[in-house]
Amino acid sequence: MARETNQTFIKKKEEVKHQWFILDATGQTLGRFAAEISKVLRGKHRPDFTPHVDCGDGVIVLNADKIVVTGSKRQQKIYRYYTGSMSGLREIPFHTMQARKPAYIIESAVKGMLPKNRLSRGLMKRLRVFAGSEHDMDAQQPITVTM
Repeated sequence: MARETNQTFIKKKEEVKHQWFILDATGQTLGRFAAEISKVLRGKHRPDFTPHVDCGDGVIVLNADKIVVTGSKRQQKIYRYYTGSMSGLREIPFHTMQARKPAYIIESAVKGMLPKNRLSRGLMKRLRVFAGSEHDMDAQQPITVTM
């Protein structure tokens, strides 16, 4: 009599088919929205998720300039980077960054939520953020998702 085995399903890199989704950031809270994006990029929304394989999908974010933060983060949140020269620490508040580079706000939030390993660099390449409501990603045949 043959025994039935319940083995864990492990997806291979060659079997992965990537889809693209369009998400609208209008009125969305930054942290919660970034968590949903990172979940889709990583592939955790799929039933065949495998942690060590890049099995996620691509995400197109529209209206990044209309993202919302709660509380007093609009005045207190600061983005820091270092230029490399002495006393080269630059600090830019949230409201200034939202006016200058609204896409950077979402990209940095999503990057912080992804694992710090080799996979995350490939995952970030499938994230496209646009400040307006127009995009040039029609060739990927994206699916519009409402949240």
